[in-house]
Amino acid sequence: MASVFKVPAKNKQGYKWKCVMEGPPDPVTGKRQQVPRVRDTQKEAIAAAQAVVDRMKGGTDTKRAKKMKFNEAAQEWLQDYIITSGVKGKTVEAHVSDINLLNKYYGGANIDKITHNQHQKMLNNLFSEGYEINSIYRYHSTANLIFKWIIKENLRIDNPCQNIKMPKKQRTVLEAKNNALEEKFLERSEIEEFLEVLQNHGLGDDLETFYFLLFSGVRPGEFCALEWPDFNFETHDVHIYKTLHFPQGGSGAYQLTPPKTTGSVRTFDVDDFIVEMFKRLKVTQSSRHKRYKELHDDFVETQFILTNNNGTPFTNWKLVNRMARLMKLTNIKKHATPHIFRHTHITMLIEASIASGSQIDLKTIMKRVGHDDAKTTLKIYTHVTERMMQSSSDKLKIHFQNILTPKDLPEM
Repeated sequence: MASVFKVPAKNKQGYKWKCVMEGPPDPVTGKRQQVPRVRDTQKEAIAAAQAVVDRMKGGTDTKRAKKMKFNEAAQEWLQDYIITSGVKGKTVEAHVSDINLLNKYYGGANIDKITHNQHQKMLNNLFSEGYEINSIYRYHSTANLIFKWIIKENLRIDNPCQNIKMPKKQRTVLEAKNNALEEKFLERSEIEEFLEVLQNHGLGDDLETFYFLLFSGVRPGEFCALEWPDFNFETHDVHIYKTLHFPQGGSGAYQLTPPKTTGSVRTFDVDDFIVEMFKRLKVTQSSRHKRYKELHDDFVETQFILTNNNGTPFTNWKLVNRMARLMKLTNIKKHATPHIFRHTHITMLIEASIASGSQIDLKTIMKRVGHDDAKTTLKIYTHVTERMMQSSSDKLKIHFQNILTPKDLPEM
């Protein structure tokens, strides 16, 4: 038995079709179950509802469902996910972290008892406790993947993560006024201030590190993974094809992993002064390693460009701490980590191209910095372009001030 009718929708025709079918009673509670599905056409709505009903009639493994706790299902899903998707490193650690949080709410609960309302309240509670919206989205996404696996395993027929309303933070007047995008990169005056502090107070390889991040736009993890053979002194080219990952609790162990996207694999050129800077760094590093090996027996032979005295590579956190120290010596108020140089490099490319009249297209910028998604690049591109146009307008007003301010206006 099916009921099919139109429902209002924000599309060209102004409506969609909704089909409600009677499904089999819940195998656990015995309660009536209806299956609603909304699609663009009547035929599609009926087919979608029928597919769910057919799957429901196939039955669930009620015996296993009644015994399985959420934390057990989450662990089984994770193992299955790792094998079938091939993910590793940071992605796995992120999911483990998500599961640990979800277990605080659902861990001991039976998978057949967790409700849509319960999941909604959990997300709302995280929001009330001050969790970032992006983090809440991530927890919800992981929970959704787990329940999809539960359905696939015939342990329940519905997903409590569907049709959730994500909590939203109300913007204050101050937040509306300030452009959050400007927090993602350094202005020219801020760059100059930071580089002055860097030259006067930088430690170890700080000078080479932050100049390279600024003038290359690489991700900090990509830089930590960079080895001397990846830097061609003859052609001035740098080849990026890996990132460095330190597993949590890894006791110093590290992994070289491919970047997340194919667009991140790239080769680009660097300026002459960067090449000369790194030639000197290689000599200095060799001398430093030689002295260390004469005094210690724990040296590790590697080819990394950024290394500790014992030859082991820098971690991302070491770059973060080094930068935090330098930022404290400036008057810059932005919350800046090494990643800020990535977006700063994009603004520098755009500003330089506009100023010279030889405009760089978005694809060229994206290829250089390894962006697959144009959204971030486009936002920065638009912002910088609008700001420079405004600056030009202000300069025009100042230059022609005497013309723009008419004299001897007739009295009103």
